[in-house]
Amino acid sequence: MLIPHGRRRVVIDRVFPEIDCGSFPVKRVEGDDVTVEADAFADGHDAVRIVLRYRRRNGRWQETEMEALGNDRYRAVFRVAKPGRYEYSVCGWIDHFRTWQDGLAKKHAAGVETDVDLLIGADLVEAAASRASAAPAAAAQAKAAGSGTRAGGRAGAGADAERLKELSAALRNAKTLHAERVRVATSSELTSLMDAYPDRSLQTDYPRTLQVKVDRERAAFSAWYEVFPRSTSPEPGEHGAFADLANRLDYIAELGFDIVYLPPIHPIGHTKRKGRNNALEAGPHDPGSPWAIGSEEGGHTAIHPELGSLDDFKALVEAANGYGMEIALDLAFQCSPDHPWVREHPEWFVLRPDGSVQFAENPPKKYEDIYPINFETEDWEALWQELKGVFEHWIDAGVRVFRVDNPHTKAYGFWEWLIDDLTTRYPDLIFLAEAFTRPRRMYGLAKLGFNQSYTYFTWRNDPTGLRDYLTELTTTEVAEYFRPNFWPNTPDILHEDLQLGGRPAFLARYALAATLSSNVGIYGPAFEKVEHTPREEGSEEYLHSEKYEIRYWELHESGDLTSFIAAVNRARRENPALHRNRNLRFHAVDNPNLLCYSKISDDGKNVIFVVVNMDYHAPQAGWVEFSPAAVGLSHTAPFTVRDLLTDTAYRWDGYWNFVRLDPAGVPVHLFRLER
Repeated sequence: MLIPHGRRRVVIDRVFPEIDCGSFPVKRVEGDDVTVEADAFADGHDAVRIVLRYRRRNGRWQETEMEALGNDRYRAVFRVAKPGRYEYSVCGWIDHFRTWQDGLAKKHAAGVETDVDLLIGADLVEAAASRASAAPAAAAQAKAAGSGTRAGGRAGAGADAERLKELSAALRNAKTLHAERVRVATSSELTSLMDAYPDRSLQTDYPRTLQVKVDRERAAFSAWYEVFPRSTSPEPGEHGAFADLANRLDYIAELGFDIVYLPPIHPIGHTKRKGRNNALEAGPHDPGSPWAIGSEEGGHTAIHPELGSLDDFKALVEAANGYGMEIALDLAFQCSPDHPWVREHPEWFVLRPDGSVQFAENPPKKYEDIYPINFETEDWEALWQELKGVFEHWIDAGVRVFRVDNPHTKAYGFWEWLIDDLTTRYPDLIFLAEAFTRPRRMYGLAKLGFNQSYTYFTWRNDPTGLRDYLTELTTTEVAEYFRPNFWPNTPDILHEDLQLGGRPAFLARYALAATLSSNVGIYGPAFEKVEHTPREEGSEEYLHSEKYEIRYWELHESGDLTSFIAAVNRARRENPALHRNRNLRFHAVDNPNLLCYSKISDDGKNVIFVVVNMDYHAPQAGWVEFSPAAVGLSHTAPFTVRDLLTDTAYRWDGYWNFVRLDPAGVPVHLFRLER
């Protein structure tokens, strides 16, 4: 408990949100409200006033009085208007006037007030008059000091001072009836004036200034589409280029995605290059893994020559922007043995006793085509600056969104330093952490500044597991700083659910990802083509993985999932309830194979209700619970829900309604309440 000392009697405790004692900021997006709560109390029975202070970092402080919620808990709200850092804190003081005013009213009601009681109040009012007289000067001093703290300065402070003196005299006037003097003492006019010029000389300040990291809207609501540019050629067997991908942007836009994410686009090493299906030896025409970065043609700021030039890349960025989309780059801080850094900065790598460089390993697996960077190098400062320069290079090329490969295998202090530096200069940057690791590591990266994070969604494959996981992500402190991005598949992960569940699993998993989370992504075209064959039984690797070979994809084939994905993404865009996560609520259902949940927009006007059959091999039916009264409807009148995927309307009545979903068709209801 944080206890003030000496004469400062107010105690302020349990401020929320506050992450790790204020070590890290909470996250919001532009236009969001920040709701702050705190416990505040004092000894005895004196009234206390509690104030929330907030500002844009380095700006002027503003204040709003916190509302008493009961049981010594207080709440206030402020709005963050644009990207950047904001600060907030809480302060409080004993309000002797309110304490006196309340006591006087009680004494008057009991008929026991005295002249002395009124004189006590007159002294308090006279002191407030003095504060009002000094208010303009005090405000100027505060402004000169750079604090911006309200010091009583307000329009008409001089007139207020004169009026307070008049009211003080009225309280002292023994010739006036007690009842009239009490009326003056408890009047709204005097209360308002006294509230404006409080005695804050013994104010308790919460000892920490807390922060809010405010991002642009796309950090909280986005749809990612991962595509290998080298697999976008219109001719089978040919290496694709940026120009080929530019010709495919209309297809991606029609699907409803707004971020086009490219795996590494850099030159690929030749030494120990991997062959098809992760073979240890590559054939003469195998292109290698894009994550084996660097060759004699350059490293992390270079482009694979068959993809095009830097100007071609910039043209791709501009073309994507024309569709309302952005290009996201994968930055993987690792090197092939042929990367220029290996030759120019051997101190940035781990050397083994035989003089060779330590390659990446996950025993018994060996990744001899990749050298990890040694973040314990004595030359760490030069390393950090070089890596930051990589980001700056691509920022200069127009990139504002980055997917960072395996950030949990790099120093956490590096990410905190780098993201703070870059986002201070470029507040519109978005960083997605690809860290499939232990929860505290994932959450730690989010605290350090990553805007979005990959999650365990891929491995939550039953209604109970999803309910438990989403409850953690949306109702605990985690929701203040961790923004999940749900991916049903990636080039590295083809889960058994998709392997064995076939088309119904793909439909259900995308609908779940896109409606449970406001950020979603797929690796395509493998996803919409229902690519579900693993390299071998028990593996999550794809057979004929694009990581190791160029694939040719025929678009708009009969039976693919393009129309379904486009319909889900359209529903996401058109329904504000699906733009956030904290409004997620799960609903009871009498069939354990069904998952039911809803989201309601902040204004209560947009209500989405989702039912998913998670048995991909058999129809499932059940009664689902939904409270009409909770959304402002009569519990006795029928209402209509419309499935946004099939444009079919259903009449519901009461708290329990029947649904049936057959995986042979569409195993999902995406309902919108029609008022």
